[in-house]
Amino acid sequence: MTGETLRKRDYSLTGESGRRAVETGLASAEWYHTDVPRKTMKALMQRRDGPAIRDTVLWLGLLLASAAGIIALWGTWWCVPFLLVYGVLYGSASDSRWHECGHGTAFRTRWMNDWVYQIASFMLMRNPVTWRWSHARHHTDTIIVGRDAEIAIMRPPDLLRAALMFTGLLDFRYALPGLVRQAFRGLDAEERSYVPESEHRRAVVAARWHVAIYAATLALAIALRSWLPLVLVGLPRLYGSWHMVLTGLLQHIGLADDVTDHRLNTRTVYMNPVSRFIYWNMNYHVEHHMFPMVPYHALPELHALIRHDLPEPNPSMWHAYREVWPVVLRQLRYEDHFLRRDLPASARPYRGEFHDMPTLAAAE
Repeated sequence: MTGETLRKRDYSLTGESGRRAVETGLASAEWYHTDVPRKTMKALMQRRDGPAIRDTVLWLGLLLASAAGIIALWGTWWCVPFLLVYGVLYGSASDSRWHECGHGTAFRTRWMNDWVYQIASFMLMRNPVTWRWSHARHHTDTIIVGRDAEIAIMRPPDLLRAALMFTGLLDFRYALPGLVRQAFRGLDAEERSYVPESEHRRAVVAARWHVAIYAATLALAIALRSWLPLVLVGLPRLYGSWHMVLTGLLQHIGLADDVTDHRLNTRTVYMNPVSRFIYWNMNYHVEHHMFPMVPYHALPELHALIRHDLPEPNPSMWHAYREVWPVVLRQLRYEDHFLRRDLPASARPYRGEFHDMPTLAAAE
């Protein structure tokens, strides 16, 4: 089934694909989970403040140190290394902190999760209310077309858009105007489809706070006749998001959509210690989607426990991109083409064989 495309995907959250997902039971479906003893899972799900406090102090300390270097060396080429470090910590590391604290699993103490979540949301130009509900939908309906609001690469893939994602330009094109629109006009139809009505007012207030801070930063830059305030607040989202995209795209790109087995639509990739610190172990992404309430610091242990039931992880990011690139190119012509990862002999079969999914085509 690698010939012609069998269906046209409608990625809008209010369109035909979404209605079909509800009618066929794909929406809010029961997902496959590897069997883990209840006692073991309870231990893995234990939340602790210690690891997240350690990593957050290190993250914020490095942010402040690199910011101090930028300020002290502003106007010279010596500030460039500090800009690069600050940009990645601001524009990329904030994404994993936003993610884990949004789940409420990074810290045991709730206000710590909320505090870091709010800071990271601002750094990422994300409304903390709408994105919390968007991510909840992402976990309920992972890569279900017409339901998941966080599908990064759609089919057929837009390669220019994917390349621009590494620059952060799309955030200034869509995220920042989106905050302004929410602040003055409220939520749009798609946002209202997953954000409860009781949360709409909170979303508008949050957007107004973000817009006010960005406006104050811009006013300060104009008053000082300097780019420095914007380089420290706002612009790092432009020049520092490349690592977030580099790691984040690998989560689901090139894999199956409209399935209810995370082994089919999610990827685990081994990464170096620096990337794992920036990414907060989200490279163990199949494990995270199967068991989203397991804290980031316990994901390596979870991986070791269930890897017998999962596809072989990619040994590096380079290997993962080499594997997926031919798939993405083929999807330019055949939307239904995707990469099916082989399971080890010790694994249980994928949930739903491909004869049960006639709209999908496995990779040759």
